[in-house]
Amino acid sequence: MSTTTEPPAQAERSAPEKPTPERKEPTYLFTEKYVSEKSELARKFLDTRELLNANVDKANNLLVKRFYNVDHNTYLEGALPAKTKELLGLVASASLRCDDCIFYHAIQSYRLGVTRAEQEEALNVALVVGGSIVVPHLRRTYELLTELYG
Repeated sequence: MSTTTEPPAQAERSAPEKPTPERKEPTYLFTEKYVSEKSELARKFLDTRELLNANVDKANNLLVKRFYNVDHNTYLEGALPAKTKELLGLVASASLRCDDCIFYHAIQSYRLGVTRAEQEEALNVALVVGGSIVVPHLRRTYELLTELYG
């Protein structure tokens, strides 16, 4: 009589899949207007972004609209909380050295209630991933964070 057992079939080994959480709009603690009143840097960024987005919208480009839709849906609440997704966006943006993207994700993170310490830790990850070339972007981001958090 053999004491070895056969491994379970593949279907038996895998854990049951959990249902995908419903995707929904995040709940912001602060409005863009509040952020604009609190920070001059944020106001300038948000005003410029609104103006430039209006120019893009006038083109009525289907591909751009689809991309914007994918972008919007990516940051909805889901399996990962919106706060986590915004911090991931902040890390990627800082690693890629995109000041507009960094400001956008730092502002959205602030609006969602992410603490300054959480943003700074996320930026530490970006620094390690991106290297010293990220430092100038950190300087500008820390200026924004100082205006937002004090």
